[in-house]
Amino acid sequence: MNFEDLEIIEPIIKALKLEGYTHPTPIQQKSIPILLHGRDLLGCAQTGTGKTAAFAIPILQQIYLDPNKDKSHRKVRTLIITPTRELAIQIGESFTTYGKFTGIKNTVIFGGVKQGKQTQALSRGVDVLVATPGRLLDLMNQGFISLKEIDFFVLDEADRMLDMGFIHDIRKILAKLPNKRQSLFFSATMAPNIVALSNKILGNPQKVSVKPEQTTAEKVGQSIYFVAKKIKPSLLIHLLQSKGSGSTLVFSRTKHGANKIVKLLAKANIVADAIHGNKSQVARQKALSNFKSGQIKVLVATDIAARGIDVDKLAMVINYDLPNIPETYVHRIGRTGRASESGIAVSFCDSEERAYLKDIQKLIGQQIPVIEDHPFKDAHHSEPEKSSTKPQPSNPRHPRRNSNNNNGNKSRWNPRKSNPRSSR
Repeated sequence: MNFEDLEIIEPIIKALKLEGYTHPTPIQQKSIPILLHGRDLLGCAQTGTGKTAAFAIPILQQIYLDPNKDKSHRKVRTLIITPTRELAIQIGESFTTYGKFTGIKNTVIFGGVKQGKQTQALSRGVDVLVATPGRLLDLMNQGFISLKEIDFFVLDEADRMLDMGFIHDIRKILAKLPNKRQSLFFSATMAPNIVALSNKILGNPQKVSVKPEQTTAEKVGQSIYFVAKKIKPSLLIHLLQSKGSGSTLVFSRTKHGANKIVKLLAKANIVADAIHGNKSQVARQKALSNFKSGQIKVLVATDIAARGIDVDKLAMVINYDLPNIPETYVHRIGRTGRASESGIAVSFCDSEERAYLKDIQKLIGQQIPVIEDHPFKDAHHSEPEKSSTKPQPSNPRHPRRNSNNNNGNKSRWNPRKSNPRSSR
């Protein structure tokens, strides 16, 4: 299937071809026809599946073909709510790219910066508004934004939105939307609270799922290092110096921890930068730009700030700290397994994180291969499963039997064998 088969109009097809896009991803194949017919959509999809294009393309097409649109007096007709600045910027860039030949204008608003440029863009008129909840409500209260003309409403990354405590802001925004609209709801997970929220937003929606968390986890070459907490910096430096030839995204649980990692790497002559909520928007964008361009090979991020990081062919993700929410692990490693690509994800696990590892492995339905042969092995390590369950030597998912080359030997992480991109 190609985009022409989905009855996409020529101005958008032209823009897609310029970007080298010819074949829609599964979520695009399923979502675009539904949305072009005006139905509400409940989508379960992860970052990296192409979901932004799945909603941006049909929205652009419907606005473009609307005979009642008034180019001389643009009103905000589309509202996309997303949890972070980085993701909002990324979505705005996507609308600009796909709508290059449509004449449809979009702008992005978010907090952490002065509002002057944002309000100026709004005063000139926009068709599509991408926003984070706090700044949107602020500008609505000041009278800069009205939602009365909204025809299309998108709530993206709904699960992360709730994790970040935006539920009250979302409710305030929903109260200002017109009842007659097309609504789209995207989330990587469908926990009961997510489903409850979707029921308040959507009217008899079509449902699309691509695909559960396990799909992302299965196509990424994963490994785990058992290491004492105080030895983690030495192991990180060792891996980056010996194996980290490509771009590497390192996840830290805290902002302070991210800064500390950057300083430790600097002492080892490894150039890195950090991206987290305490950084100014200018600093965050500069760090991300330098990472995407290859000026720096290592970016250290917290989970919230990492939303919206979209780097083509990211060589490796390192979980310096294991997350306490198993779904977060899947989001993290998905950064290096974009769309149909494979990737490498390495995780450190200290004694306090064993419970997190158990929850993660339960979610993804597999045992993560353990790297036994490394100079910083935790002397007190014993495999967590052995303390609570009997060994299962016949289980092909047992860590000792799940090496990247499937030869039954102990797992030895070899990026050149497990992932050809890591040689970059």
